[in-house]
Amino acid sequence: MGRRFYSARSMYRYDTLDRTLVAERVAEYRDQLRRYLAGALSEDEFRPLRLRNGLYIQRNAPMLRIAIPYGLLSAAQLRKLAHIARRYDRGYGHFTTRQNIQFNWVRLEETADILAELAEVEMHAIQTSGNCVRNITSDEFAGIAPDELIDPRAFAEILRQWSTSHPEFNWLPRKFKIAINGAREDRAAVAFHDIGLHLVRAPEGALGFRVLVGGGMGRTPIVGSVIRDILPWRHFLTYVESILRVYNLHGRRDNIFKARIKILVRALGVEEFARQVEADFAQTVDGPATLTEDELARVQAHFAPPAYAQVADTEPSTLEPGFARWVARNVKRHKVPGHRAVVLSLKPTGVAPGDVTDRQLDVVADLCERYGFGEVRVSHEQNLILPDVRVDQLHGLWRDAKAAGLATPNIGLLTDIIACPGGDFCSLANAKSIPLAQAIQERFDDLDYLHDLGEINVNISGCMNSCGHHHVGHIGILGVDKDGDEWYQISIGGADGSAAGGGRSAIGRIVGPSFAQEQVADVVARLIETYVALRADGERFIDTVERLGATPFKENVYRHIEPAQRSAREATGVNAGVSAEQRKHQHELT
Repeated sequence: MGRRFYSARSMYRYDTLDRTLVAERVAEYRDQLRRYLAGALSEDEFRPLRLRNGLYIQRNAPMLRIAIPYGLLSAAQLRKLAHIARRYDRGYGHFTTRQNIQFNWVRLEETADILAELAEVEMHAIQTSGNCVRNITSDEFAGIAPDELIDPRAFAEILRQWSTSHPEFNWLPRKFKIAINGAREDRAAVAFHDIGLHLVRAPEGALGFRVLVGGGMGRTPIVGSVIRDILPWRHFLTYVESILRVYNLHGRRDNIFKARIKILVRALGVEEFARQVEADFAQTVDGPATLTEDELARVQAHFAPPAYAQVADTEPSTLEPGFARWVARNVKRHKVPGHRAVVLSLKPTGVAPGDVTDRQLDVVADLCERYGFGEVRVSHEQNLILPDVRVDQLHGLWRDAKAAGLATPNIGLLTDIIACPGGDFCSLANAKSIPLAQAIQERFDDLDYLHDLGEINVNISGCMNSCGHHHVGHIGILGVDKDGDEWYQISIGGADGSAAGGGRSAIGRIVGPSFAQEQVADVVARLIETYVALRADGERFIDTVERLGATPFKENVYRHIEPAQRSAREATGVNAGVSAEQRKHQHELT
């Protein structure tokens, strides 16, 4: 494919090897698809092939998951995604908690064409599924955060290249997720990944990584364990290889529920697992995966900062109430004076969290060129970020974003809900997530009240796979199945390592028996009522839970709301699913 010149200011650009690999992968998949449709490949033969190219068969239609390495997109890529939403889907896409995008209504026969179009703008769906190293994730504010030690994106890109079709680690016991963070605040949730890499400096100033293993959510939520306090940066790939080699050797392949590395680390014990990793590492410490200064510098050059204009670092005038709210919640500090990062909310009331229309994707592409350097970030919270906005242009951006339904001033507030697609789409889900999120949004659709409540993270997962990260929500909601009915288990006090949770990494505590769907918004209201009654001055929800424990919250909930004794299917109102056409229509109304 021809080389395109994006307006993005700091993105990795494919070289000849990258382009050749992706083009050959598209051609390979096109032939596999042709043979499957012709009956020459069975479903069992085709399944691992399609999964390695991001294609799932969901409840209603095939779903294609597209990789967005470390959450970085260019304007050209956004416009291509908008085109795919229009041409091949139903006019919208869904951003996930792993900084990817999913299209839920593609036709199987057209999936090879979609992959070919993605390759035109240096995108793909390779290893977005399957038992392999998945999309490398990182801090959405990488390169611009004031608390950053070093920009982690070059290391994330090196990990991406190393892990793509790695011959030794392409058929692991189970899926494998790696996150990397380069700031003091952990905005990449490294403690909840199979491998978490946190850039640090040794006392003498040398750069290295604190290495965590065995974290994860799902059926068995575990906070990762540190097995190296400081690993010299040049050895980080070799050390990751040693971790994967130990996992590949001992990981269970006979039981899908016990196949993740977190189960292996717990079975062996952290000390024994670390000992085996160190033993393997000692044999390969200066091997071919050792990173050189020249190679690091080569990749870092792709992420060089742009030529920022010299702008007075004055706070914008906030006399206009709507603008003031937006600045307070959606505008973040920047390491360069006179600039800010801006979060575009994908969470207006009535819209499925993380959904974005083709029209909005085109608008965001225009905004990132008009108010930045042609670059957008995807956050773990399922929002989008414009990373380089001048302070004197914030009001203009707010006006334009508001017209597109992208300026809801609720970032970090209760209605900034994180949710998976749930039972409306996913064939694995036990219960719906989208109508639940909408019911909570509608219940708390009062910005004055939301701002008074302060930071409260609500996370919803439709099943134990935890794609909505419910375990780390300040309020977590999990869909469970009881004799074919949809019920919801509530937890409180989870934290993902970010400042929103006080820098802690913690699994939420279940408050008690589960509830029917029509009760959940009432349960959330009772939890908030307890917080408001018991909070100390300036205390956030998560801090009150940490100080008092779950008991007073649980008592107030069950004093007023009995666990449902009837089938959730008998519920009315919010129990109804929301169709794709309704979701598209709701987007257009906002």
